[in-house]
Amino acid sequence: MSQSHRPSPGRRGVLRGSLAASAALTLPTALGAAPAFARSGRPTARWGVQAGDVTCDSGLVWVRSDRPARMIVETSATESFRDPHRWHGPLLGPGTDFTGTTRLRGLPSGEQIHYRVLLADPDDPRRAGEPVTGTFRTASAKRRDGVRFVWSGDLAGQGWGINPERGGYRIYDAMGALDPDFFLCSGDNIYADGPITGTVALPDGRTWRNVTTEEKAKVAETLTEFRGNFRYNLLDENLRAFNARVPSVVQWDDHEVVNNWYPGEILTDTRYTEKRVDVLAARARRAFSEYFPISTLRRPDGRVHRVQHHGPLLDVFVLDMRTYRNANSPDDQSTDPQGILGREQLDWLKRELSRSRAVWKVIASDMPLGLVVPDAPNIEAVAQGNPGEPLGRELQIAELLRFVKHRRITGTVWLTADVHHTSAQHYHPSKAAFTDFEPFWEFVSGPLNAGAFPANALDATFGPDRVFVKAPATANVSPADGYQFFGEVDIDGHSGELTVRLREQDGTVLFTKTLQPGLVGQ
Repeated sequence: MSQSHRPSPGRRGVLRGSLAASAALTLPTALGAAPAFARSGRPTARWGVQAGDVTCDSGLVWVRSDRPARMIVETSATESFRDPHRWHGPLLGPGTDFTGTTRLRGLPSGEQIHYRVLLADPDDPRRAGEPVTGTFRTASAKRRDGVRFVWSGDLAGQGWGINPERGGYRIYDAMGALDPDFFLCSGDNIYADGPITGTVALPDGRTWRNVTTEEKAKVAETLTEFRGNFRYNLLDENLRAFNARVPSVVQWDDHEVVNNWYPGEILTDTRYTEKRVDVLAARARRAFSEYFPISTLRRPDGRVHRVQHHGPLLDVFVLDMRTYRNANSPDDQSTDPQGILGREQLDWLKRELSRSRAVWKVIASDMPLGLVVPDAPNIEAVAQGNPGEPLGRELQIAELLRFVKHRRITGTVWLTADVHHTSAQHYHPSKAAFTDFEPFWEFVSGPLNAGAFPANALDATFGPDRVFVKAPATANVSPADGYQFFGEVDIDGHSGELTVRLREQDGTVLFTKTLQPGLVGQ
């Protein structure tokens, strides 16, 4: 760990103890101070808590109740919760699947915030369930404090779910051990199109055993089934413990709805009785908004794309390559105004990049740029394998890269997941068919817990050089055989250097690259 990133112990005191210790906490007087919290008929929050979209002075806290309840959040600078500040949240009911989010404002910058969520009977506030605790750090307004975060994607895919014999989603323990400021999930938070069965036969004769639920027994079509997909992952204690101490920045990709979807698509998959993807996407978006603390989903436009400001060192530009894309096609058209981002989102991204004063601008892309991702016989991502001048969706990316170069926008780095292996690509105009851009890096990591796949072919249009890759030789390798990955980004508070480390599921470092601040291209 970079010592310059480690601020004073007061800021970095992290909740390391068991979350079960929250049972010993005393309820505030207004809710009653009875020692027995989990009494019959009182609301409980067995799905844990999570925080999201944390800034220098704010954050969102999420919880799910098992029955109607009033959400109350208390915050404190210490785990003892002396002199707590109280935040009155929403009434949780069936309209949101008993989930709710409370925004905390006016928080101190660069400090550890301890919080506990109380669920009170809406008809009798003296009857409250056992408090559930969590913690997060607000972003520091001081550059010298540095920033560290982790990223990955793709959870419970290809039929590989929670396997108790393997300890569940163990990768979250390895990510949490790095004490990150936040976790960037780059999409495929669920596999709504991937049922989970009790057992899966492995090629070598072993048996993979899954936790199963009713909603995961088939593809998700109804709102109830989509909600059940999000609840499934919260059955894993590693994930719940991680959520309670690491805030998230979440985007979506295709499997939150159905594989390789695009607006207006009509499915031919015989597993579905609802063939209209737009209907499925609307239900999925609603469940997505209910199960993650995302600031923009609570705005009138309800959008996923946003810029997350994390102090003077970092802005994270969270893209949405699903909602506004055109239909999947051979992707070889000579004009493409809609592309994969849509004109409105592309203009937003250019505008926000030009306004950013952060040292580093991380572009969180839910799909890679130069890796060919097929949707046979069409193209699913950006690149289509033609090494010449930009065509199809590449035209939007070319426009963006040209804009970054000519506006002299410094410190751009691309992060993604999606392809179920890990790699580092360096894009350079000297090797490209399109040359009007400055060199940049794209780092790929994932899956968190899903099938692993061989490395995708590269498209030479933007001149990518695959500097590092680790991927299996065969498709859909189970997590039991490894190839589960996450990435770490560590920004040094003194030098401003950004170091990327690609890691395996146990935290082992596979590849390291350090980038210098203040440069348009490198």
